[in-house]
Amino acid sequence: MSRFGPRNLPYGVFSGDDGVRRVGVRLDDTVVDLSDVDELCRRPTLNPLMAAGPARWARLRRAAREHVVDAPRIPLRAVRLHLPFEVADYTDFYSSEQHARRVGQILRPDRAALPPSWRHLPIGYHGRSATVVVSGTPIPRPYGQRGAGDFGPTRRLDIEAEVGFVVGVPGDRIPTAAFADHVFGVVLVNDWSARDIQAFEYQPLGPFLGKSFATSVSPWVVPLAALATRPAALQEPEPVDYLRPAGPGFDIRLAVEWNGTQVASPPYAQMYWTAAQQLAHLTVNGARVRTGDLYASGTVSGSRRDQAGSFLELTWNGTEPVTLADGSRRGFLLDGDTVTIHGVAAGADGADIGLGSVSGTVVGQSLFEAADTP
Repeated sequence: MSRFGPRNLPYGVFSGDDGVRRVGVRLDDTVVDLSDVDELCRRPTLNPLMAAGPARWARLRRAAREHVVDAPRIPLRAVRLHLPFEVADYTDFYSSEQHARRVGQILRPDRAALPPSWRHLPIGYHGRSATVVVSGTPIPRPYGQRGAGDFGPTRRLDIEAEVGFVVGVPGDRIPTAAFADHVFGVVLVNDWSARDIQAFEYQPLGPFLGKSFATSVSPWVVPLAALATRPAALQEPEPVDYLRPAGPGFDIRLAVEWNGTQVASPPYAQMYWTAAQQLAHLTVNGARVRTGDLYASGTVSGSRRDQAGSFLELTWNGTEPVTLADGSRRGFLLDGDTVTIHGVAAGADGADIGLGSVSGTVVGQSLFEAADTP
């Protein structure tokens, strides 16, 4: 059974030979144009549809399921896929206990692995929406200060395999129970990270240039209605009131490929903080989310090393390189390396569905080329 059958129907923005962008759904290895189904699907971005709210989403999903039965199909190879939504703001969280513990052990071996607040609230930082790019966009190697007086291209370029949540309906102080009233769907995320730049700059205000140069997302937004839910992980101590109930968990399995070799299989089901809690925390101070806001889960890592969602963990800060299928060994990313993250989830109708993939290839450049890059 196809993981992109009628049970799934993720939304994307595509163009053909005419260059006109419009909304379609993926069906197997084809795209079905929805521009004749709903006038909001004639727009060059998903934002108007996402802003229309859950009732409109449900009507379109029912209509799309009927439409794809007899509608013309366009082969994926014949279309160009675009960034599916205009990104309003971008926030990244830090919600895998396994990831947080390993990072603490690697970078702060003389201190407690988890920050004191970690079990009390979902820790996060605000990123840059302008540097969110669609899968397939080349990733220029970033420059920055790697230490005192040490400026140059990062030597420790890394990935973070994540799941992203796309806001449709604006709001503030959103309770966890209202999560599905505001979130349109999910995407796969690779939050590229320059670990040496990050390590020198992050105290006391957290990530900055080591994170803000590029974040890749998949071209397909899987609607929440397509996903099965599961109980959230046990949390101890019990969170404060605005973080209860925890909201739904999701059974999403990721696979990370480094130059075509699968090196890790991070399980989202082991995340400590849920997407509903992240949204509640993001807005509890009165901050307003807008249509097109993207917030990401943080690195998805499981209890085993081969479930690590970053190469910092997988190679233990580069000291234990992995061997790829061609026999080469890697601690961090080299120019020309390609990373692809695939995702599969338990679907609401009982069968697994696909989340697609997010991919990027690292390209080297001089400082002057970097300055000219839009």
